[in-house]
Amino acid sequence: MYFQSIFPGAGLAIRVETVTCEVAAEAGSTVRLTTFTDYTLRVLIYLGVRQDAGRLSTIGDIAAAYGISENHLMKIVHHLARRGYVETVRGKNGGMRLARAPASIRIGDVVRESEEDPALVDCSACAILSACQLRGLLDRALAAFFTVLDGATLADLLETKADLVKLLHGAGS
Repeated sequence: MYFQSIFPGAGLAIRVETVTCEVAAEAGSTVRLTTFTDYTLRVLIYLGVRQDAGRLSTIGDIAAAYGISENHLMKIVHHLARRGYVETVRGKNGGMRLARAPASIRIGDVVRESEEDPALVDCSACAILSACQLRGLLDRALAAFFTVLDGATLADLLETKADLVKLLHGAGS
């Protein structure tokens, strides 16, 4: 996870791992999520857009819409199904759909469950751990980040559904 302070003017920048998706907390600040979490959110958005389409969505549908790997999506769909966000149906006409209403899917919960370790830094082996104030600052910043995400649901991300449908190549109506 990459972090630039969500406290304006603090000037902190710490790189912990390679990631892809940016979420702006305030002007000039960024927290980056893993590709796994990015794709997890994309799958939920896609299924939310398609929820009224009358047919199940497939991993191939989602991979084609976003231009991402089907193999990676299989792991993500399995993860989402295990956590009760997605219902899967096997067989010739199988696929997936949301298992819950978009308004009941909190983005903060999805991100927490998708990130292996949301901690911004691992301070356990640091020589200055007993006197350092950085960990507390970063813990408060991460808590603020999740407070923002906890205030949003999948339904909020689907407010521009008509535009999303067009961008996802007519993926629902």
